[in-house]
Amino acid sequence: MSDNLSARATLNGLRLAPRKVSLVAGLVRGRTVEDAIVILGHTPKRAAKSLLKLLESVRANAINNHNLKSEGLRISTLSVTAGARLKRFRPVSRGQAHPYQRRTSNILVVVSGVAKPAKQAKKSEPKQNKEVAKPTKKESK
Repeated sequence: MSDNLSARATLNGLRLAPRKVSLVAGLVRGRTVEDAIVILGHTPKRAAKSLLKLLESVRANAINNHNLKSEGLRISTLSVTAGARLKRFRPVSRGQAHPYQRRTSNILVVVSGVAKPAKQAKKSEPKQNKEVAKPTKKESK
């Protein structure tokens, strides 16, 4: 069994254009999760807040669901793809309308890391019954 395991998280339908999100994703692609969180915390782009929440989610998935160590988690895949396009119209002169599209993004983050060592059961001695026999009502009289 391989020591490197992975965890993933997705964000679908983010109301930002994939071109804008890809700029921010390029800053943290291939880095450790701790470094990426620091970088995104200081990035003044709107996409940074959504990517930061997604990274915290994938870190929680890795720790809680996949039993990975929190230190040493590395972003192995960070892909930004185009989501559904919302079709809209802008009114212009002479009663006409010009169509435009609001683009959305789908983001996939996969982190890889090392599994936590399995907890070993403590070898405890068999419990000795320390209870003293309580006298019954008839014996006490």
